[in-house]
Amino acid sequence: MTQAVRHEEMRARNLEVVLGAVGRGGPLTRAALAEVTGLTKSTVSKLVGDLVDAGLLAEIGPARPGERGRPGVAVVLSGARVASLGLEINVDYLAVRVLDLTGGVRFAARRERDNRGSRPKKVLGELQALATEALTEAHRLGLEVAGAVLAVSGPVGDGVLFSAPNLGWQDVRPADLLRLPVPVELDNEANLAAQGELWYGDGERDFLYVSGEIGIGAGLVVGGTLFSGATGLAGELGHVVVAPEGVQCRCGGSGCLETYAGQEALLAAGKAPSVPALLAALERGDGPALAACAAAGHALGIALTSAVNLLDLDRIVLGGVFTPLYPWLSGPVSEVLSARLGGLRGTPPVLTASRLGGDAATLGAAGRVIHRVLADPAPFVTRAS
Repeated sequence: MTQAVRHEEMRARNLEVVLGAVGRGGPLTRAALAEVTGLTKSTVSKLVGDLVDAGLLAEIGPARPGERGRPGVAVVLSGARVASLGLEINVDYLAVRVLDLTGGVRFAARRERDNRGSRPKKVLGELQALATEALTEAHRLGLEVAGAVLAVSGPVGDGVLFSAPNLGWQDVRPADLLRLPVPVELDNEANLAAQGELWYGDGERDFLYVSGEIGIGAGLVVGGTLFSGATGLAGELGHVVVAPEGVQCRCGGSGCLETYAGQEALLAAGKAPSVPALLAALERGDGPALAACAAAGHALGIALTSAVNLLDLDRIVLGGVFTPLYPWLSGPVSEVLSARLGGLRGTPPVLTASRLGGDAATLGAAGRVIHRVLADPAPFVTRAS
């Protein structure tokens, strides 16, 4: 390895260290950065200058009080140049979101659409139009979109959506049909929603995120890292069996959680045409709506009991449609968890509602690209120079 190559690798690593330090603890002066990173002041000064010139950091004025000597100029992450695109295909909607480097939302749109039975090419054509609108707005704002991640409901691997029973899709390569001028990565909606909760939620680093939609998925975060299993297929909570002789599921099995607590099951049991209508009925104290949530919460509690026993969870976050329904679901879920886990654990896991609701998946999708830029800013610095 030549000295020049070693120098470039060291520089890339130092750029990552400085940008990461600001991202975690900013605003920071150059002097504070030297102390935090262990790099020399002259090295930090050069790296900060390069990152400012590249539009990844911005100077915001004198340092905060308490620092010795002449006040320095503090720097923070800048949202002026780099952005990312989060995309989502769900059973009944399409969504896009543009985030800048600070996590600021620069564009967001959602189109209600029943995607069941629609050919992948048609659905992805509509998503492409929505994504193009987002990219056009990002360009107008002077942002360079570093990449895109697409959230889909179903197990994925190597760019393939293996199965999405609620869409009727099998072995589809969405990125190949989605013609965009940026690279597109594919992942499961619940995994990305869990990462959205990790990065933009309450700051917890260990939890099970449960995504309630027409299907039910789960994403497990351990020590601030997403756990996706040996082959990336972990998290299909909706197909955990809660009633072995129960209702037939689209997956081919019977008694899956999805058939008792999924969005369609809730609406049918609650005699409501939509989630807003179900919420209105719950607010009125409507009997069928209350009974639907009680039954769904009971089934969800049974499935989560198995997850807790297997994974030793301390926190469960209910997201997606379960977020607005949380006031009516949480009681039945907690009752089942307490009854079934009390003897073994003493105290059941903490149960909370997601702060992000239906935005979690696109936030996680876009956030994944942002975190990659933060981990490797050198290419953007090189292009800027």
